[in-house]
Amino acid sequence: MTRKQAATPPAARANAKANSHAGEDAVPASSRATRAAERRAAIVDAAMEEFIARGFAATRLDDIAKRAGVAKGTIYLHFKDKESMFEELVRTVIVPVVTRLTALPPPAGSVRDLVEAFASNFLKEVIGTRRGDLVRLIVAEGPRFPSVADFYYREVVSRGISAMRALIELGIARGEIRQKNLAHYPQILVAPAMIAVIWQSLFARHAPLDAQDMLRVHLDLIFGERSTT
Repeated sequence: MTRKQAATPPAARANAKANSHAGEDAVPASSRATRAAERRAAIVDAAMEEFIARGFAATRLDDIAKRAGVAKGTIYLHFKDKESMFEELVRTVIVPVVTRLTALPPPAGSVRDLVEAFASNFLKEVIGTRRGDLVRLIVAEGPRFPSVADFYYREVVSRGISAMRALIELGIARGEIRQKNLAHYPQILVAPAMIAVIWQSLFARHAPLDAQDMLRVHLDLIFGERSTT
């Protein structure tokens, strides 16, 4: 200890040391947060691949950890179990799409135009993508895992149903939709989109489906055929 250090009160030396460590830890803490976020994203990406390849029931945390390149214990730093990991996957991959699609613009055009835009964008964002694989996984395994199906309903399905019901009610008020009972069954409005998701994985190799054209025919049945003049 130098004379200058000896002359400094112990409390002051302690404060100076603490301040020094605080300055040293500021940058590493930021780096640790970045690395943690990257590991979490890698785990979610690996989980999606494993869930799609093996199904929800057969997927093991060991396999997810191996694919993500992390220790199994690292997974528990981010997720309490496989179910919470799947929920994060839905929030990350599907919920943003639904939020964007249901944020419909003010109804300046026809209700049919809005419905067609919604369904067409859904088909583009889901059919033939990993999102579509996740939807099919939920349809297949939801009955065995009710909590997973319940979460998907709350976060995704209920939002879509609410948006469709609002559009139907607007269409009825404007006279564009004559069948008023359709408001009780908004699922009918986007039924072609769900049929396309399921058909794509089961029967597309036998009978390819033009989902966009099917959608147009479906909307003709609800709104009437578009005038060609």
